[in-house]
Amino acid sequence: MLKRDVTKYLFPDDLKSMSEDELEVLSYSIRDFLITKVSATGGHLAPNLGAVELTIALHRAFNFPHDSIVWDVGHQAYVHKILTGRADGFERLRQYGGMSGFPRPSESPYDIYSGGHSSTSISMAMGLAEARDLKGGNEHIVAVIGDGSMTGGPAFEGLNNAGTKRTRMIVVLNDNNMSIAHSIGSLSLHLNMLRSSTAYLEMKKTIKRRLGSSHGFGEKLLHGIEHVRDAIRYAMVEESIFEDMGFSYFGPIDGHSIPELIDILSGVKVIDGPVLVHVITEKGRGYKNAEKHPDRFHGVGPFDSVTGLPKAADDTLTWSEECGEELTRLAREDDRVIAVTAAMAAGTGLSVFAKAFPKRFFDAGIAEAHAVTFASGLATQGLRPFVALYSTFLQRAYDQLIVDVALHKLPVTFLVDRAGNVGEDGETHHGIFDISYLSHIPNMRILAPSDSVTLRGMLSYALSEDSGPIAIRYPKGTVREDITAVPKPHRPPTVAERTAKTRAMADFLKHSKSRVLREGGDATVFSVGCMTGTALEAAGILAHKGIGLCVVDVLFIKPLDRSQVINAMEHGAPIVTIEDNMLAGGFGEAVNSVLLDNNEPFRYMPRVLNMGWPDEFIPHGGRGILLQEYGLDAMSVADRILKFVKGDPWQAPRQEKGHVKRKIKG
Repeated sequence: MLKRDVTKYLFPDDLKSMSEDELEVLSYSIRDFLITKVSATGGHLAPNLGAVELTIALHRAFNFPHDSIVWDVGHQAYVHKILTGRADGFERLRQYGGMSGFPRPSESPYDIYSGGHSSTSISMAMGLAEARDLKGGNEHIVAVIGDGSMTGGPAFEGLNNAGTKRTRMIVVLNDNNMSIAHSIGSLSLHLNMLRSSTAYLEMKKTIKRRLGSSHGFGEKLLHGIEHVRDAIRYAMVEESIFEDMGFSYFGPIDGHSIPELIDILSGVKVIDGPVLVHVITEKGRGYKNAEKHPDRFHGVGPFDSVTGLPKAADDTLTWSEECGEELTRLAREDDRVIAVTAAMAAGTGLSVFAKAFPKRFFDAGIAEAHAVTFASGLATQGLRPFVALYSTFLQRAYDQLIVDVALHKLPVTFLVDRAGNVGEDGETHHGIFDISYLSHIPNMRILAPSDSVTLRGMLSYALSEDSGPIAIRYPKGTVREDITAVPKPHRPPTVAERTAKTRAMADFLKHSKSRVLREGGDATVFSVGCMTGTALEAAGILAHKGIGLCVVDVLFIKPLDRSQVINAMEHGAPIVTIEDNMLAGGFGEAVNSVLLDNNEPFRYMPRVLNMGWPDEFIPHGGRGILLQEYGLDAMSVADRILKFVKGDPWQAPRQEKGHVKRKIKG
């Protein structure tokens, strides 16, 4: 009897000797395993449930790791991890020190590439294939890419190059008609046409059945048919874009039929040139909650596997939800307001906007560069686009930020979601670079809210400004209504109270770039965005030790409130900066620059301690754990400031980064 515990298999060797019936049972076992483990730890569930049979077939048809597989994005590689001996790692999936939720070469020789961002697999696979040819190898190179990722420009650049070069490689298009959100654009329509060509599918099955009974003649014919156009398909469906780009196209294939998948994947290995196998799958397959709501179960926290409900339900709004609701309110008052995103409507809180104003909402698909330039076009015509993208994905539109928006001083507002440490998704998803890559762009203003009031005020402020781009960066997670309310209010604010506070903050931002939230004479702390709450908590801890901190809430990262920094310099007490960004190129370095530029009138510069993320890629793990490990939680911040303030006035502790030594005149 087949074992049900997938951790007991000697993968991938056992896979090669299993019968088709055993492979089918294995697919059920893997789905049960995924639901059980991901419901406990959180992770990407729906994409992996849809890729079970495909992954089994790939490992049966190919000889990994001699052959190489590149997973686009990589969030659908959980089954791959199970089949390569890492099932035990799911106990600590995405936890600090545990197994990553994405492919990682450091984990296994079966992982050739660290995934995380979309649309890159074809280019990577082509590079591997060309390297193989240069070295005289014979291994197969496979790229697995989703239909949503195919909307990204790099995917088409890779297809074009590989098709022109006639590189021997295999691209598997895992088409579930849904990325994180529904796939967007003409490519999606083209794939829909191919999916719906049932007449062609039935004809293909009939031909295959008859050729298979032709005693060897059929095999020779099938071997040669890749060199010609499939006349039957062209008679029934529109021409395939992939064949126009130089690929031999096979599909659509039932992505949940293991025998058919093994058959086609084994067959295309003999083709001397680029091949695209179009596989149709169902996202969330085998778990009714995920089948019904695949977008909700794309990436989840821990949940009840029976009900599908989150285990830690919270009525508090997230930063994204607060932003989406306020932008929708602004759109009711101003018909110039436009919302733009890149396959992230739900993730960025814009679903409510899309429902309220469908004609003023644009989802560009996974095409961030296009989304930014598209928004610049809107702005030239007097509209006010708000572009909501995760910080880590906005990086993909860096050139467009500079040339298409900032150069022209266009009033495009960038809602930089998931800024800072995002926790379990790790290196490729932490938004810890945006201050660094935005702050040196001319004409760019960068704001960082510390609570709901400041976030709403910044949205109103951005709408009222007529010149130049503005970036508003905010983190993942829930948001406090008013960080200055101590103790926390026992009831939520009324609509009138929210409106009054929002207007007051918007007016404040027109005249001020920072605000002092707490007075103290032993050190001045400049805190950015969500780290302001941490600074206030640390100040409270140190107050019990007799240390008084002045806490400045930095509302404008750029332009920096230079007068506030110079005031702190004149006071002479140590200066501390705290940010949820890399220290390199971050806010702290901007403060250091102001101090260096303005030190001549004073006898010496105050000592400076910059706190932020070090010059390294930050691993995955819970946000709170990572903050603690890197000395950025409230207790650690208080301890570091205490040692800094009480330390040698002539030398900062060696472990502290960003210190500027005193400059003595005379």
